[in-house]
Amino acid sequence: MERPWHGVREKSVQCIGPHGFHRMAYTEWGNPASRKVLVCAHGLTRNGRDFDFLAQALADDYRVVCPDVVGRGRSDWLGVKSDYGFPVYVADMVTLLARLDAETVHWVGTSMGGIIGMLIASKPHTPISRLVLNDVGPVITAVSLKRIGEYVGNAPKFSSMAEAEAWIRVVSAPFGPLTDEQWLHLTRYSVRPVEGGFAMVYDPGLGDVFREAPVAVDVDLWDIFKAIRCPTMVIRGAESDLLAPEIFRQMGETGPRARLEEIPGVGHAPVLMDRAQIGLVRDFLAGR
Repeated sequence: MERPWHGVREKSVQCIGPHGFHRMAYTEWGNPASRKVLVCAHGLTRNGRDFDFLAQALADDYRVVCPDVVGRGRSDWLGVKSDYGFPVYVADMVTLLARLDAETVHWVGTSMGGIIGMLIASKPHTPISRLVLNDVGPVITAVSLKRIGEYVGNAPKFSSMAEAEAWIRVVSAPFGPLTDEQWLHLTRYSVRPVEGGFAMVYDPGLGDVFREAPVAVDVDLWDIFKAIRCPTMVIRGAESDLLAPEIFRQMGETGPRARLEEIPGVGHAPVLMDRAQIGLVRDFLAGR
C-alpha cells in the first residue's frame, strides 16, 4: 500500500558555530509523526545519501533521518576551516534532535559518524538508546590520520559522470563488492556540477585540519567508549585498516560490551546496502 509519507524528503536546519550560522541539510524517510527515530551519520568525506538503501528498508519501522554533516552534501561549507571538528558536529546534531522533537533515538554511525555517536552516547541523559558503530572504534591511529590528510581535499575534477564513477570505484574499492546500481547511486550523490565537469560534494578545506595540525600520536577514546551504557553493536569490515582486530575484540569485552559483527571481503567501511548488512542492523535495532 502506498503511504502518504512514502519516499525521501529533503530538509535542513539552521545551526550555529564559533563563527556564525550555517545550514545543515538532511534527508528524511518514513512517517514524520513516528516517535521511533533513527539517525544515520556518514563518514568523513561521504554524505547522508549513502544510507538511502538502509533508510528505504527501515522506513516502515522508523522515521529515518540522514544528515549531511556540515561541509558535505547539500550542507553549507564553513568559512573558517578550523571549525571543522567534533565540537561543531556534535552541537549540530543536538540542534537536529531538537528540531526532530526526539526524546530518544537509535543511531547508526559510519566511521566519523560513529565517533559523533560515541561522543553523544557517552554523555549523561543521552538521547541515544541503541548505537551501531560501523567500522570505527575508540582508537584512531596517527598513521590513519596521516593517510587521511594525504587524500582529503585532493580529489580531481571529472569531465563526465562516467569518469567520476570510474574514480569512485577505484578509491572506494574497500567498500566491497557492490552492484552497478549501487556504484551509480554513490557516484550520483558524491559529485556536483562545476564549470567544466564535476567535483566532489565536500569542501576541500576539510583536509586543511589534518595537514595544518598533524597528529603525532594515536587518538585514544577508550574513556568515552567505556562511558556508553546503551546496547551497542560494532560492525567491522574484515579487511579494515581503520578498526584493528584487537581493538574490535576489546570493544566486545569492556564498556557496553558491544555485539560484534564482521563482514568478510570488505575493508573500510561496509556501506550497509546489501540485504545481509541491512539485516544485521535491523535485527539489532529491534532487539533481536
